[in-house]
Amino acid sequence: MNILFAGSPHSAAKVLDSLSNESNINIKAVITQPDKRGKRGSKLIESAVANKARSLDIKTFKPEHLDNDNLKAELSSIEVEFLIVVAYGKIIPSWLLNLPTVSPINIHFSILPKYRGASPIQSAILNGDTSTGISIIKINNKLDSGDIYSVFEKNIEDDDDKISLERKLTELCNTNLFSILDKINSNELNATPQDHSKATYCNKVLKQESEINFNDGSTNIINKYRAYIEWPGIYFNYKNKVIKIHKIEKTNENSSDIPGTVHKIDKTGLFINTGDKVVVITYLQFQNKNIISSTDLYNSHRDFFS
Repeated sequence: MNILFAGSPHSAAKVLDSLSNESNINIKAVITQPDKRGKRGSKLIESAVANKARSLDIKTFKPEHLDNDNLKAELSSIEVEFLIVVAYGKIIPSWLLNLPTVSPINIHFSILPKYRGASPIQSAILNGDTSTGISIIKINNKLDSGDIYSVFEKNIEDDDDKISLERKLTELCNTNLFSILDKINSNELNATPQDHSKATYCNKVLKQESEINFNDGSTNIINKYRAYIEWPGIYFNYKNKVIKIHKIEKTNENSSDIPGTVHKIDKTGLFINTGDKVVVITYLQFQNKNIISSTDLYNSHRDFFS
């Protein structure tokens, strides 16, 4: 099977790598996001998919826009059965959807029609879901609303965060994707329509969403930490200082004062009152400073939090 692959982040790069190891798969070309400027300096950084494609010696396109004549001419000369899209980050135009002779495929990290959109993994964790999965769908011209070829479910464990859950879902994809493509290619599997009346949506995570409101319940606070651990992280304001949280846990102790006030501080952590239970912060970071542990926090900053 000849494939055109489109994707950008590390999860997509792992799917690309897995497909490249299948003897019956021939990846003809890759589409990914353009190189971006790093946070410091002027160095350009390529996407994880671009990096993986280069190591596999696969021709790679990094267009700013997909609707341009040069790209269309180059890709139209490539004969492929499938277009495989994994977290590419751009809307796929109709001409590209019509390019594969069998089907344009998207791997979405939720059980559709739940969590259509840009942040399905974060949304599942934020909402306290106990399970999620992947959906392998036929792409149409509407957001994540194409007919479904197959879904595979995965439990969400209490200690899962965005990083670990994305890794598990990527492994779930890699375990099952080739067999699904083979069945589609052999006309052994047909796609079925989604129940659009049950659709829910999730937006791209914004940096300004990362502030913690301690009036919230402790479970919601911990879920936010788990969901945003990779980016943008979570923080709180205390005495007009922005403090980023790098490790936080829920305790069984009921809050004893106004949410957001310090319950206590010792060498095991900074204990904060919330809307219900006390939470304990064991690693934190003052703005423009290094991350410090609970022991360093107690030794150097306990007066600040007293």
